[in-house]
Amino acid sequence: MRSADVVIIGCGVIGASVAYHLAKKGCSNVLVLERAPEPGQGSTNKATGGFRAQFGSEINVRLSLLSRQKLRVFHDELGVDPGYRTCGYLFIANSEQQLESLKRAQLVQKAAGLMEAKTLDCERIAEINPAASLEGAVGGTFCPTDGFIVAMQILSGYQQAAKRLGVRFEFDVSVTGFGMSGNSRIETVKGCSGEVAAGCVVNAAGAWACEIADLAGFRLPVTPLRRQVAITEPTGILSAGMPMTVFVDDGFHFRVREGRVMLLWPDDAPSKNHPEPGISDEWLKEVQEKTRKWVPSLKNVLVDRNCCWSGLYEMSPDKHVLLGAASEVRNLYLVNGSSGHGVMHAPALGQLLAETICDGRASSLDVHCLRPSRFEEGEPISSPQLL
Repeated sequence: MRSADVVIIGCGVIGASVAYHLAKKGCSNVLVLERAPEPGQGSTNKATGGFRAQFGSEINVRLSLLSRQKLRVFHDELGVDPGYRTCGYLFIANSEQQLESLKRAQLVQKAAGLMEAKTLDCERIAEINPAASLEGAVGGTFCPTDGFIVAMQILSGYQQAAKRLGVRFEFDVSVTGFGMSGNSRIETVKGCSGEVAAGCVVNAAGAWACEIADLAGFRLPVTPLRRQVAITEPTGILSAGMPMTVFVDDGFHFRVREGRVMLLWPDDAPSKNHPEPGISDEWLKEVQEKTRKWVPSLKNVLVDRNCCWSGLYEMSPDKHVLLGAASEVRNLYLVNGSSGHGVMHAPALGQLLAETICDGRASSLDVHCLRPSRFEEGEPISSPQLL
């Protein structure tokens, strides 16, 4: 029977990051199992590519700052460009209440070490993004070191480096069960390619993480949530360097990518209501109305339906990742429920979980608040959600 010190289930960007960071710490007997024929075919290749440290919770700010630190040296360390570009994130408030919420979040950000985020008046907002409608706006916030990343390039960098360090990757392998010992420990991972004896197991299955937990005999509080993306036809109306621009009023946001405009609106539709991979007519109609309202210069720019897509977020009850050992299974580690922030936090999460597995605790950051047991202990993370 084959064996591995660590079996990682899922080869999205988070699974690849965990694999690399484990190998970097000297744990080279690592096996990554992925049910798709190629890496990143779950949610990673559908990511919209935003990166921000403007969050309302201290731990998410700190995760972003650690990831940002790693993105800045990514090319030097791994030889791959992660696509990190500092175009910024711009939040626009249309009421004093919304603006006060942004300001309160900024106090959290500064306390966590993000000093460059600023509060703006409407005149300054117009200078940063003249395409955004300021009708009814009262102000906003902006962080120049936020911006964009390329998810598949980050995954590729981690996977290639992990392979160089001895990590094995197997594709078209579905995990079908676990061989469990009497003391709630996984002994083997069962799959369509046979059994693997495992020292420990990492659930990095993204929006499908609950299926893995079910096989281990417990319920994981992570729910798939479908998000849709509309893409315009090629246009030069907006600047390629404009920031991701978010209207706090309804969550509509937009950015330029590869000569087209990406139109985004979180309608929070459960995944079971939209089984098809494309976008719904009702959602697209609403997005087009919001586009005309918030970005008037795009009113005559058509959406290219063939380029639109949808994907799945993995949502936790408090919209923060579950990171660490599962209380139900002694040698199962979780890195699930990033709630839309998985790609941007993948560099940090991979390092932190590798530290937890190899050293018994994460040393780069205090992640006690992210422990998977927090929900059953009645201690979810409470914080305002900016997006």
